[in-house]
Amino acid sequence: MNISIATDVYWVGKIDWELKKFHGEEYSTRRGSSYNSYLIRDEKTALIDTVWMPFAKEFVENLKKEIDLNEIDFVIANHAEIDHSGALPELMRHIPDKPVYCTANGVKSLTGHYHQDWNFKVVKTGDRLSLGKRELIFIEAPMLHWPDSMMEYLTGDAILFSNDAFGQHIATEHLFNDLVVQSELFEEAIKYYANILTPFSPLVTKKINEVVGLKVPLSAICPSHGVVWRDNPLQIVEKYLQWAADYQEDQITILYDTMWDGTRKLAEMIAKGIKDNDPDVTVKLANVARSDKNDVITDVFKSRAVLLGSPTINKGILSSLALILDMMAGLRFRNKKAAAFGCYGWSGEGVKIIGEHLKAAGFDVVTEGLKSLWEPADTELSQAFAFGKEFSQVVGRHRE
Repeated sequence: MNISIATDVYWVGKIDWELKKFHGEEYSTRRGSSYNSYLIRDEKTALIDTVWMPFAKEFVENLKKEIDLNEIDFVIANHAEIDHSGALPELMRHIPDKPVYCTANGVKSLTGHYHQDWNFKVVKTGDRLSLGKRELIFIEAPMLHWPDSMMEYLTGDAILFSNDAFGQHIATEHLFNDLVVQSELFEEAIKYYANILTPFSPLVTKKINEVVGLKVPLSAICPSHGVVWRDNPLQIVEKYLQWAADYQEDQITILYDTMWDGTRKLAEMIAKGIKDNDPDVTVKLANVARSDKNDVITDVFKSRAVLLGSPTINKGILSSLALILDMMAGLRFRNKKAAAFGCYGWSGEGVKIIGEHLKAAGFDVVTEGLKSLWEPADTELSQAFAFGKEFSQVVGRHRE
């Protein structure tokens, strides 16, 4: 199946309706995803990217129905990750001498994955590839989100093939952004940014300003996953600039795990204290042992402040919360306030450990935290309410 994007520009990818986990078990894809490959026909023909390895043979067989593979003049590999390049070995088995255009780091990544010495053509920003009436202009995008990443701009049609930037994990028969449910689209887009691109936000801003600074027209943005942005494509560019700028909404998120419900009770009373002080703020609570970790991370991304709670166990904290803290550290969130809380029985190190992890992850820890011995009674629950109220007052004073 192909879908026309512009005259002689086609989507020839694969919709993966069944995908529920991505990057191993690291990313949840409840709405499935797509692996977007694009075919451009002119005096010369270019294929941009392939699909995930399990669909390699299906992809090549479908491509044969659209074009004699020998008519493909150029193969372009924007990114060596398997969801982009997985069908490349099967494709190149049929056309082994065709040139493969990629960055210098792309050569390293592709040979590292597949151990094949294809006819690599190394490109850098500003290099042009003539297709006849139109040209592809290459744009390196290192660390968005791999060292080998690049994009292309198609002259004439004014299309940006943006690789992983501006993508989302959505499986839909409607390829274009104006044909899908907007709330779902932007829910997946911000989740994608929060969980994958957050640590590279300064590079996102720099690269967008570089591309926008060229002052070229833009009719569509074609990412590697999800929908093509054809209706006001700059709207997602504007969103990325917002998300890259230490993004915050008026939200406070409380994350916890609990053994015998004591820490849960503290979390709920802290939430009530926050709302008592600031009725208009959005408060989200999540038991991280029972929640989708990528949804949790998205809520952290959206928040101006977070609280994390765990009982003390074996002089440490519960593993589910430790995992979230590790993810938060890797994503390098900025300009967010934080605090810790939890129950304990005898040693009570948990709150201190959480606070130390939050500081190491770059959060501004604004209080020593709240500790409750054994099961919280009315007195401890009142303290938790007051703690939430005070926390809201402190982070409120720092609200921008």
